[in-house]
Amino acid sequence: MSSKYIIDSYAWIEYFRASTSGEIAKKYIESNASITPTIVVSEISRKLTREIELGNETLQGKAERLEFIRAKTQIVDLDFEMAIEAGRIDIEMKKKEKGWGLADSIVLCLSRSKKGKVVTGDLHFKELDNVIFIKE
Repeated sequence: MSSKYIIDSYAWIEYFRASTSGEIAKKYIESNASITPTIVVSEISRKLTREIELGNETLQGKAERLEFIRAKTQIVDLDFEMAIEAGRIDIEMKKKEKGWGLADSIVLCLSRSKKGKVVTGDLHFKELDNVIFIKE
């Protein structure tokens, strides 16, 4: 696996759930070529915080999962030029995909700038090029 893999929130959630989709994501997440955008870290943090509120996760579990993301993948910030491009992509994709979000645009922008593939099961990405779709 020589490509770069941009790990989307969907892939991380399924990985932590140890689902069938998570098993597919595992080889990309655990490769030496995986990248996680900071916006994805925010989304995972939000999801884990909700799970704590529901009694399905602990503060320690949340901290361990977030630290695992940092240790296992390269964390990439959105720079100024990518922020501008993500804004353009967002307008373009909202015309095509109902429910498309700015975080999706940032992930897509990063995959294009790094010449990588998005690893996800998010249906918004299903028909796009350079996507590894993990949903069964």
